[in-house]
Amino acid sequence: MDERNNLYPVFLKVKNLEVLIVGGGNVAEEKLTFLLKSSPDARVTMVSPMYRENTVRLAEKFGVKMIKKKYHKRYLKNKHIVIATTDIPEVNIKVYKDCRKKSKLVNVADNPPYCDFYMGGIVTKGNVKVAISTNGKSPTTAKRLRQFFEEVIPENIDDLVKNLNEYRKTIKGDFEQKVETLNEFTKGLIEKKEVEHD
Repeated sequence: MDERNNLYPVFLKVKNLEVLIVGGGNVAEEKLTFLLKSSPDARVTMVSPMYRENTVRLAEKFGVKMIKKKYHKRYLKNKHIVIATTDIPEVNIKVYKDCRKKSKLVNVADNPPYCDFYMGGIVTKGNVKVAISTNGKSPTTAKRLRQFFEEVIPENIDDLVKNLNEYRKTIKGDFEQKVETLNEFTKGLIEKKEVEHD
């Protein structure tokens, strides 16, 4: 049987969670950038003995707390999600093991066996968000798919979502009847796209 992606996708309200990024180099900056691009209201703390200038500027702009010290497990207190990005494998593995003991979700950058989750490609158009995962196999493919979806999802998709939400409030009946009505109403969206591409 072919290998398949068994990851379960979720959309986290990171403004309600505490995120810790261990490290202050290029990878830490990349993870912080993508996290804040998707969720500018994320509550993030970073710990590292050094930080890049761009990382400091970004952190200051978004209110990210920066601790200028080496990693210690005490920094895991009250954190829900941890991302380890240092260039010292032993430190990253220690972060992973400490998180496992305390039941924290952890991602060790570029090291899939030490990840509870992956940070995939993300496309956001208003209220519509599409997340892309390659099961940790190919971030480049996720990036290309993200670019593709950014082009094909129309800019006005958010208007449709808001209008359908208002329409949904007016529909009478139980849950199943509402779903059936909305399914019928939105069926044309896919059919129109297929006709346009023929």
